[in-house]
Amino acid sequence: MAARFVLKLPSTIQLSQPSCTTRPTSSSPSLQPQYLHNPWLVGTKNNNTLSLLKPPHLSKRRSIALTISSSLPTAKPDSVASTEKAPKWSWRAIKSFTMAELEARKLKYTTTGTEALLLGILTEGTSLAAKFLRANGVTILKVREEIAKLLGKSNMYFFSPEHPPLTEDAQRAINWAVDQKLKSGDGGEITVSHLLLGIWSEVDSPGHKILAAVGFSDENAKELESLSSKPGFVDE
Repeated sequence: MAARFVLKLPSTIQLSQPSCTTRPTSSSPSLQPQYLHNPWLVGTKNNNTLSLLKPPHLSKRRSIALTISSSLPTAKPDSVASTEKAPKWSWRAIKSFTMAELEARKLKYTTTGTEALLLGILTEGTSLAAKFLRANGVTILKVREEIAKLLGKSNMYFFSPEHPPLTEDAQRAINWAVDQKLKSGDGGEITVSHLLLGIWSEVDSPGHKILAAVGFSDENAKELESLSSKPGFVDE
């Protein structure tokens, strides 16, 4: 007769319940702001707020400052006997000159030449001279292309000074504008038209060559001079 085996189980079974709270181990830190090491995010010690910072690679870029001048530099201040009689530059001319300095810095040139003065006039854009240039097909894009052809591109790692000094031909163009206004004897301000005609008067300058390359001519210069010399002319 075969033997019979009986397996007797306990009457009650006790099951252990896991704790509802767990502690982070040393290998898995809790997700608190102080554990976020992204260089763009920083958590403060006093609270859990996060602030977005400037990316590290952007902080190394050099910003271009813009300083507005009150007048244009003239190499011959003694040409005017009295400061009360000295002709003043229009605000559009001053802004055009400021834009020219900025354009020279954007091109990474060491100086502000007649080509930069021309770009400054077009960048300001609201003067009679700027409108006249655009009406005759002289645009910023065309001028930039001609500058690259004539003068080439500067070193991309070079940073121009805040106020790149004027080249000799650019200084002569500004002096020409002052002299022409004094010769007219009609009072009023020195306008952007005087500045543009001063650039055109420097026949060996980059500004003159670029204007000629994009179709500007002596006839255009005479027409602009006629428009800007009318009695009661206001550059607007």
